[in-house]
Amino acid sequence: MERTYKVYSITNGTVIDHIPTPQALSVVRILGLGNEGILTIGIGFSSKRLPGGKDIVKVENRELSRDETDMIALIAPEATINIIKGGVVAEKRRISLPDSVKGVVACPNPNCASNVLGAESKFDRVGGQDPIYRCHFCERTTRIVPELLVRTRGR
Repeated sequence: MERTYKVYSITNGTVIDHIPTPQALSVVRILGLGNEGILTIGIGFSSKRLPGGKDIVKVENRELSRDETDMIALIAPEATINIIKGGVVAEKRRISLPDSVKGVVACPNPNCASNVLGAESKFDRVGGQDPIYRCHFCERTTRIVPELLVRTRGR
């Protein structure tokens, strides 16, 4: 039996496509979108680009900024962004890794000031296309993975 998928279109807002399954909820979390507006989350769609499947997140009536959408590159570097205005795609956007990340990722060093003293975490990218970042406090480098997400990003 063939299964039919239906994803409703939005009139205005942001569509985040090509998120590797099952990272849609991590994308919502890293953007801090849990309690605002109407979200449509699709998980486990088949994809030619992503062999393990893809997820989709639609944020109605909100155009995400480039800084916000670039945060997605930490966990879903192949994701694409479509800005929808008046029911049509007004802008297609590729994402890139942010130069710094603040308050979103936990330092894996248990002795780091961000863990011991409760300081807000801050990481700076150390270069390349890999999501390798250096902690501002303890200088430990780490690859950003979804398990290191600590809380939703404040706006």
